[in-house]
Formats: sequence, C-alpha cells, structure tokens
Amino acid sequence: MTDVVNVKDVEKIYGSKNEKKYKALSNVSFKVEPGEFVGIMGASGSGKTTLLNILSTLDKPTSGEILINGNDVTKLKGNQMADFRAEQIGFIFQDFNLLENLTAYENIALPLSLQNKNAEVINNSVGKIAQKLGLDDILDHYPTELSGGQKQRVAAARAIVHDPSILFGDEPTGALDSKSARALMETMTKINRDDNTSILLVTHDPFSASYCKRILFIKDGEIGQELKRNNSTRREFYQEILDSLGTFAE
Repeated sequence: MTDVVNVKDVEKIYGSKNEKKYKALSNVSFKVEPGEFVGIMGASGSGKTTLLNILSTLDKPTSGEILINGNDVTKLKGNQMADFRAEQIGFIFQDFNLLENLTAYENIALPLSLQNKNAEVINNSVGKIAQKLGLDDILDHYPTELSGGQKQRVAAARAIVHDPSILFGDEPTGALDSKSARALMETMTKINRDDNTSILLVTHDPFSASYCKRILFIKDGEIGQELKRNNSTRREFYQEILDSLGTFAE
C-alpha cells in the first residue's frame, strides 16, 4: 500500500546568493502511512511550520522529494498545484480562516464548489459531514454567531468534506479554550478512526499531541526523535511526551 506522505531528504534554505543563508530544514525524511495520526512537535523556530508549508504545497523545498498519495508535489506548477491542493489536501488553521460573509454551510461547501460539484453532491456531502461533527443546528449561522469551538469544527468539516488524502492541522487548538481544544481533538480522533483519514498535526501542545499515534520531534530543522504511542492510554502517552520534551530540549 502506498504511503500517504513520503518525505525524502528535504532541505529548505532561505537567503539569496548575496545574502547570509539560513537553513530552516536539513535532510528531513519520514513517512505517513494510510490512516495514521502523526504529530510533529518542536519549539518556535524549530522548522515545523516551514515543513508544514512545504508539505501542503504553500512553499517549495530547496531540495528533496515529497510524495503525497504517490504524486511528487515539488514538480507541480500553476493550475496543477491548485487542483492538487483542492482535491488531495485538507487544512485546519489555528485562526479558523472561515469566510465571514458565508454561512457555516457555505464555508463547509467551499472546497466542493471550487471543484464545480453539482448542488445535490454538495448538499449530500455537507449534510453527512455536519451530522458526523454535530453541526446540523448551526449550518445557517455566520461565523460571527459561532463560538471558537464551533468555528473550528466548521473548519474541520470544510477540511474533510472533499475526502482528502491527508489532513494537515497547524496548531488547530491554539486559539481555543481547554474544553473546546479537547472537543476538537476528539473530533479529529473520530475522523481518523471512523474514516481512516490520515492526519498530520503540527503542535507545540503536549495535550493535543497525546491524541496522536506517533510523534516526530523536530529541532534546528532536523527530526531527532520519534515516539510511538503503542498500547499506552492517552494519559500515559501525554506523560511520555512531557518526559521526551524534557530530554529533547537538553
């Protein structure tokens, strides 16, 4: 079975020929298997956001190869890349990124509308995902009428309504209170478990990371440690993450 994500020897160097160069990523390699829930953890400036931007085709590596669902995204250009991003990638941002002038229903439907799906397909898909995530009663509400937790669940629904190959989360609990953060992580776990959706979560929060099955720790642009949950409970894995962060930071 093809890996959903296969990253090979990726480097990212900033700075032009006459400037001082900064290496943000160095020889990064890892895989995400179908149905995996993987976390990437690291301090501010560790390279995790750079890596996520490259994986999600928002940026390009200086060198290396990135295969998503068997497609080398480093070779995509223009409309090819836009189409690939629209069809294959789901993204949950920290600040929701909902369009304020659209209802929750219209925000969720957006990826399908951009793919020119017909009204019946859109209605069925949005209805199904809204029911799964408990959004039925707020579909006609605008973002200004929603709580932070509701906004992030709408954002999660929008990210998976088109059945992407991989769901990326960029600090998705960062703007939420602890109760809403827990609800979102349980939602993401449900998406992962019920639909076998592969998820790659970038976070600095050990609580959010404890919902993952595997953690990659990144420091100074390099992946230096891996932690697997195996048969640990979420609470036990949370403590393991805390212990690993302590030793990894030394």
